[in-house]
Amino acid sequence: MGSSILLVSFALVVMMAISYEPLQWMGVNASDVPTTCYHCNQTFESQELAHKDDYKIYGYPYSTNTRRVLAVLHEKGLSYDPITVDLKAGDQKKPRFLSINPFGQVPVFLDGHLKLTESRAISEYIATVHKSRGTQLLNYKSYKKMGTQRMWMAIESFEFDPLTSILTWEQSIKPMYGLKTDYKVVNETEAKLEKVLDIYEERLKKSSFLASNSFTMADLYHLPNIQYLMDTHTKRLFENRPSVRRWVAEIIARPAWKRACDVKAWYHTKKN
Repeated sequence: MGSSILLVSFALVVMMAISYEPLQWMGVNASDVPTTCYHCNQTFESQELAHKDDYKIYGYPYSTNTRRVLAVLHEKGLSYDPITVDLKAGDQKKPRFLSINPFGQVPVFLDGHLKLTESRAISEYIATVHKSRGTQLLNYKSYKKMGTQRMWMAIESFEFDPLTSILTWEQSIKPMYGLKTDYKVVNETEAKLEKVLDIYEERLKKSSFLASNSFTMADLYHLPNIQYLMDTHTKRLFENRPSVRRWVAEIIARPAWKRACDVKAWYHTKKN
């Protein structure tokens, strides 16, 4: 009987080693794997990372993509070590930073030995690892709700962001660099954005937020460009649509977002 138990225990250890080996070869730690079984829709015991205070972010506090990740961290109540990459000074083009991200873009997110780029990928990683704490930004309990959420996250990426990024660049970022705004581009882009916002207006007449009646990642993704555009002439496009205006007011008022936009907090969180 004793030998049988030993054999079973040995077999289990071998199976676990085989299961995790491919993940190690891909640079992924077993503890980083989501603890939800998506095929059987069962949730295992949550195992959040114990080293959350070791998160590091290479970014710039005025960067829309950096702020997107910061918003997720604050919604989850997580700490981080900010490392400034001064975009105005061209730090992103220098060899030292290019060795970290050869694409020369911020943010770069470090979780121990794991390095991630692209703000939306980083955001989903954080929200998945820490799904049991803070604001529930991603819905894995219902496939239908998850599908709706993913749809609006994609709409933000492919329909909303390209247009609002142009408008933010022309009206907010260019002046920071002493460049002139191209109002022909602004007018043409605004005409396209109006059509997108008309669709948003119809959606938000029926739902408090884009993916559901609660704030999710689909709403959070919109915040960086909206924040800048609220200080430009483009603001009227959002305010002329009652449901969109109500939605914008709610999401930009979130405490986590206000902290994400606090430039002084970025420089005083920790010494770089």
